[in-house]
Amino acid sequence: MARPKEFEIDVALDAAVEVFREHGFAGTSAQMLTAAMKIGKQSLYDTFGGKWQLYCAALKRYSTTETAAHLAMLRGSPEAIIGIEQMLERVVLEAHRPCLGISSISEFSGDHEELVSIRESAGQTLRTALLSNIGKAIVAQDLAVDLDPETAVSFLLANVAAIRIAARGGASQEELSALAHLSLKALR
Repeated sequence: MARPKEFEIDVALDAAVEVFREHGFAGTSAQMLTAAMKIGKQSLYDTFGGKWQLYCAALKRYSTTETAAHLAMLRGSPEAIIGIEQMLERVVLEAHRPCLGISSISEFSGDHEELVSIRESAGQTLRTALLSNIGKAIVAQDLAVDLDPETAVSFLLANVAAIRIAARGGASQEELSALAHLSLKALR
């Protein structure tokens, strides 16, 4: 008879997210994972199937959590433009922490359908919310009325990635805030 799991799967998965955020897939060992997750190697394999499956589960959890945080900012104000500003401010405040989404793209590009599917699912949810906010901001004349909303979404998401990469490269909070400010200014 199998022993019951003696650890919280969600807590262990959150710990794995942090390890993968910092070290990527290739830079993370099973020993690093089991130490951070406070589980044995056999529990890792029994519960998650292996390092790759754990990485996919961690990316999915990270993407879901990060997208929910972005959505909370976007929907946190009755004014659409304020929601966009709040989302960018959150990105700036969190930019010093590695982004698992960006690192998975850097490490694997589009080579693994499993990862692409996880990123696209979260990305589509965020794109839809941003598109809504941008459309409302255009109607309210808080953004340029001739702005193409789809292009504006792509522009903002590219700038989110740039802010996070700049932070990893050592940019100061002031520099990151300036990048966020310029991103919005370009759309006005």
